[in-house]
Amino acid sequence: QPQLVESGGGLVQSGGSLRLSCVASGAPLDMYAMGWFRQAPGKEREFVAAIRWSGVGTYYADSVKGRFTITRDNAQNTVYLQMNSLKPEDTAIYYCAASTTPYVPRWYVRDGYDYWGQGTQVTVSS
Repeated sequence: QPQLVESGGGLVQSGGSLRLSCVASGAPLDMYAMGWFRQAPGKEREFVAAIRWSGVGTYYADSVKGRFTITRDNAQNTVYLQMNSLKPEDTAIYYCAASTTPYVPRWYVRDGYDYWGQGTQVTVSS
């Protein structure tokens, strides 16, 4: 099973950009669909983006569509989340996750994922 480690979080001003990385060890990532979720204080963990095994096929929450881009490099066992035009409401802990299900609707929900990283904090100041 893969162990997932996120990095790239930090403090950024509104309108700025960050790129998150999720590196996997213990199993090749090309066996899994990958997703990013986030959780703000006092809120439920919510879906942000997902990407198919092959990298062809990406899915986004409406709140980030057009601003965030999910990509993957299976040779490097890494998934990325490029975040542009950041807003204060994007402030959260961001988690990457791996899913073994081929059923796309399950990629939008927390229960659709089998493995999770520990998260990286993103803070956007106004």
